Amino acid sequence: MPHSRRSTLIAAVTAILITAGAPTPAATLDYIGTYVWTDDDPRFGGFSGIEITDDGNSFHAVSDRTNLFWGSIERDNAGRIRHMNIAGRAHLKASGGEQLAKGYLGDSEGLAIGDDGRIWISFEGLNRVVAYPDPDAPAQPLPRPPALPELRPNQGFESLAINAEGALYTIPERSSGPDQPFPVLRFKNGEWDQPFTIRRSDHWLPVGSDIGPDGWFYLLERGFQGLLGFSSRVSRFHFDETGVAEEQLLLETRPLQYDNLEGLSVWHDGEGIRLTMISDDNFLFVQRTELVEYRLRE
Repeated sequence: MPHSRRSTLIAAVTAILITAGAPTPAATLDYIGTYVWTDDDPRFGGFSGIEITDDGNSFHAVSDRTNLFWGSIERDNAGRIRHMNIAGRAHLKASGGEQLAKGYLGDSEGLAIGDDGRIWISFEGLNRVVAYPDPDAPAQPLPRPPALPELRPNQGFESLAINAEGALYTIPERSSGPDQPFPVLRFKNGEWDQPFTIRRSDHWLPVGSDIGPDGWFYLLERGFQGLLGFSSRVSRFHFDETGVAEEQLLLETRPLQYDNLEGLSVWHDGEGIRLTMISDDNFLFVQRTELVEYRLRE
């Protein structure tokens, strides 16, 4: 197709999408690579949250069975992951210092790390957000978030993000109905509020989030289609005082293209914004722990 006709077609399609209220196609993701992570530790697996340091060489990852892993990352000259070195493991504790049991009290899901080094983890089951000054410390729970009809067992706070000012954002995995938006809860200045909502569409459910160095709120959503397996979608949002001011759809994968991606970390690799996602293998031999990376192209 001649360049002029192709440009005209792209412009027309973009105008139609914007008129129809679709996310603005202002950026895309370029695939970097996939790394399959294995380890013999019986506690290894079930990863639902990940944080990558700004240099891309260190990580924290939390499993949904109250285990936190951390260590270093070896990369090749192209920046692709070649090895994950586990330096430490911790079994998360309750506020009284006792180890959390997996299940209702210990379903750890979302992970965020503040500039002060505090580790924040969201739980579903008993929906709550807690802080850990270090991985072996007793939990420091926040005040209980407001009761919402969306907060049901195993459908609670899957995602957690923290901004540069220290405000925390979490989203329940379900909304109150298939045509109802997801509430975004925020903990700021010592109290909870619910300043925004995010649209719900089709079978997509939020499972991971992060606030990138560009200030955008990035959301990882999962679709499960039975025997067809898992698919994933990544969008980013800009909020203003009234709610979502802009949304951009960045990625939508095919079923079975990747495993059950649940955790998301957004960081700057020196060339641009990079997204690292990690999969929850549910401790099943038919699944695997994958780290999948993309770079944002404006």
